Amino acid sequence: MNKFSVIMTVYDNGREISENLPAFLTQQYEPGYEVIVVDESSTDETDDVLTLLKQQHPHLYSTFLPKPDAHRNRRRLALTIGVKAAKNEWVIFSDINSYPQDNTWLQTIADNLGNGSGIMLAHYKKGNLVMRTFEGFEEVSDYIVKGERLRADGHKGRHLRKLRGKYDFIVVRADEAHELLKYFEQQVGFGRLLGLRMNIFFRNLF
Repeated sequence: MNKFSVIMTVYDNGREISENLPAFLTQQYEPGYEVIVVDESSTDETDDVLTLLKQQHPHLYSTFLPKPDAHRNRRRLALTIGVKAAKNEWVIFSDINSYPQDNTWLQTIADNLGNGSGIMLAHYKKGNLVMRTFEGFEEVSDYIVKGERLRADGHKGRHLRKLRGKYDFIVVRADEAHELLKYFEQQVGFGRLLGLRMNIFFRNLF
């Protein structure tokens, strides 16, 4: 069965990590998995919280991105560090505020993903995990560009509930993750944004 590396970035999220990260760390998944948290040099208690959780959960790993600067693609750089640290064949990009709602989340993803190639976008709707699989980057690129455009706080599900193309989790093969990250934090003008919305709308019709 598939093994997963769950990757997320944090910055001054000590409280959210304490409250939400255990949902990622207590999954019932027999093949095993790892959770990688990339800390963007937080100034709060994030490091202390992660240290405590790592003592309790040996499949939790953390690394860091140096002190924040004005680099526009900072989130993408942080996720790239996470991908480089990943040991498993599949990567799940998530956010500390978009967390599993039960301990079968990872098993549910694995059951619907299969063993082939492809990219999955998943989100919760009324407590149920809704999953959609795409064959390649051409199909999924509009969703990623639209959802991740210049957003310092990433793809938090609550911000995308009203938008077509919504997702809380991105699942991709590790050897394709760097290619996928090219679609993150792109500059999107009004004209292109309108085009993305229309493309996603018509794809969801059929």
